Amino acid sequence: MTHGTSGFTPTRLLFVCLGNICRSPLAEGVFLHHAHERGLASNFRVDSAGTGGWHEGELPDPRSREVAERHGVRLPGRARKVVDSDFHDFDLILAMDQDNLQTLERLREIAGGNAELRLLREFDPEAGSDLEVPDPYYGGGDGFEKVFRMVDRSARALLDSMI
Repeated sequence: MTHGTSGFTPTRLLFVCLGNICRSPLAEGVFLHHAHERGLASNFRVDSAGTGGWHEGELPDPRSREVAERHGVRLPGRARKVVDSDFHDFDLILAMDQDNLQTLERLREIAGGNAELRLLREFDPEAGSDLEVPDPYYGGGDGFEKVFRMVDRSARALLDSMI
């Protein structure tokens, strides 16, 4: 969080996966949920996006919405693609896996900007050497629950690191 002459500026976070319908909207919703629970939501501006744009405008995958609802989490957005201005408008961009991180690094080279790029699971206390949130899209419902638990641990630790 920064403090300029006009006062408080929220920390701007962007969660990114491939299509922005499974992992990144879940991360956005879970982070906001924990920030709200702790009375810190106004400290952050949070969004999600995909490195691919084929799902633009769609709601999150029904399986992501179902697992979120089961845990009391609301998924607020619709899918969108990462745009050049994201690298200027966000302080921290969190990729779900190495492929998306590498795509973001290439896009930032063209777009410029000062956004820090990291993997979300860098914050997961149980990640060990596996820093990727696997894509549950082609798997069963249990994959969405597993992803939820990874994202939840990571989002809690990320929030803790920012306060």
